[in-house]
Amino acid sequence: MSNLGSGRARRAGGDRRTLVLDQVVAVLADRGYAGTRYIDVAEASGVAVSTLQGYFGSREDMLIEAFGRATSVAVVAMNELAAQFDDPWQQLVAMVDRGLSTSVVTWRMLMEFWTAAAHDAELQEHAAALAAQYREPFTDAVRRGIESGAFTPRFDTAAIVEVAVATIVGQLYPVVLGHQAPQDKDYRDVVLAQLAFALTTSTEDAS
Repeated sequence: MSNLGSGRARRAGGDRRTLVLDQVVAVLADRGYAGTRYIDVAEASGVAVSTLQGYFGSREDMLIEAFGRATSVAVVAMNELAAQFDDPWQQLVAMVDRGLSTSVVTWRMLMEFWTAAAHDAELQEHAAALAAQYREPFTDAVRRGIESGAFTPRFDTAAIVEVAVATIVGQLYPVVLGHQAPQDKDYRDVVLAQLAFALTTSTEDAS
């Protein structure tokens, strides 16, 4: 698991510090990267600005660590979900459903994260590492399906996974801007039909 900001992270605060990070995430989703100040987090969490400075050091370090927590939680959740299924197709369906049901708050966080990463080399490295981890259970499910004979892929495995994940993540701006519902069934059906075609498998189990 990538530890975003590990070179800067402090240890003070323990469990309370983790709870504060969750508040930072919420404030970031609401106010954005540029608009989130220590005072905003202090008001949301009930923790004094001086304590926040003791926990995180600079404002930038606090925000970077909050980005890391939010994205790492999403990666862990996807991996835990994947582990619940033996059948590779059902595993893929469950992961697609999980991805497409991502909350607006999380999408906003990712939007802020990636926007900030576009201007920060360190954030770009962590974003790439987290993205690779997010793709891992998809890749594993496709690999197991091929090995069992359930899938006969029409394309390279890496390309299939990349397109599937990109199609899920492609909801970010439409959902955040209110142009599309987070759980649009027609969108989901198209994603699964596209995936079934790429893997040469039946779509009957996709519903």
